[in-house]
Amino acid sequence: MKYSVKRWRLGILGIVVSLAAVYFVLSQIDDLRQVETALRDARYIYLVPTIALLVVGLVTRAFRWRVLLNGQLPLRRAFSIMNVAYLVNGILPLRIGEVARIYLSTQASPPVPALQTASTIVVERLLDLLGVVVMVALGIGLAQGSVPDLIRRYAISSAVVAVAGFICLVVLASRRQLARRLVESVLQRFARTRQTTTGERLLRWLEHFLDGLLPLTQPRALMSALVWTLMSWGFSTAAGYVLMFTFYAEANLAVTMLYIAAAAFAIAVPAAPGNLGPYELSILLVLGAMGYGEPSGTATAFAVTVHFVNLAVHATTGVLGFMQEGVSMGQLFSGVQRMREQQIGM
Repeated sequence: MKYSVKRWRLGILGIVVSLAAVYFVLSQIDDLRQVETALRDARYIYLVPTIALLVVGLVTRAFRWRVLLNGQLPLRRAFSIMNVAYLVNGILPLRIGEVARIYLSTQASPPVPALQTASTIVVERLLDLLGVVVMVALGIGLAQGSVPDLIRRYAISSAVVAVAGFICLVVLASRRQLARRLVESVLQRFARTRQTTTGERLLRWLEHFLDGLLPLTQPRALMSALVWTLMSWGFSTAAGYVLMFTFYAEANLAVTMLYIAAAAFAIAVPAAPGNLGPYELSILLVLGAMGYGEPSGTATAFAVTVHFVNLAVHATTGVLGFMQEGVSMGQLFSGVQRMREQQIGM
């Protein structure tokens, strides 16, 4: 009941945030006809290589996830499950797609434990944060001092969070006994919990979670995951660079890196399904700061197109993923609910 109330509150908050972002975006447009003109005159031929690069980027992400899973899923299965998760994240709030990914992984043969999959997702997020930090650093370097101080401060704070989080996970992965002792010491403060099945379940969950961190203790696997991460963001950058030619006579690599990084951060903001509003606003803020904000109609058309293309790619690959997994949206949600009940009742 509490979870349901919290979910509704976050959902309402997301809608409010999206409406505020959309209002701000619209208020910056001098004339809506500029947007219409920009969309009409756009060179959509550049969407073809953009989409191809985005799909290749998804494949590299599937390779990375498979490395983090120690090869427990075949590449084709990892790709389809990941795409289902991205599609669900795109149409529903609260990152529900990650829960769907955990459930579908438990349905594999042999199944991947839920907590192990969850830990690989945590590692993925930190790797992506590291990738975004690298992109921002390169973008700032290429911009040669024309980047506002606000963006620089966010880059520094994000770098600190990413590095600190990554170090913590590496320590936990390499010192399993230390992690177990820390959890046991916490449980000992609650003697009743330690003696019940709840305490045993928490320790069992910890073991599964640490299993998902094993690649961080293996230099070859860790290096492989880092390389796939750099390749993934490299393809995303290439796609974003090519997409700029749809609306602009010249593309700018620094601007591309910064607007992609801004959009990546915007996804973490509570918003309506599809992250409508904050996604476009984040891109417009970077375009404006880097001298690409005028005419405002062109910048807005570009931001909307970036979002639309990404949603379209995830929708297409996600539908194919559902077909590959042989489940419907309703069956997926029912399975996720059963998994939650089983985890609670363990």
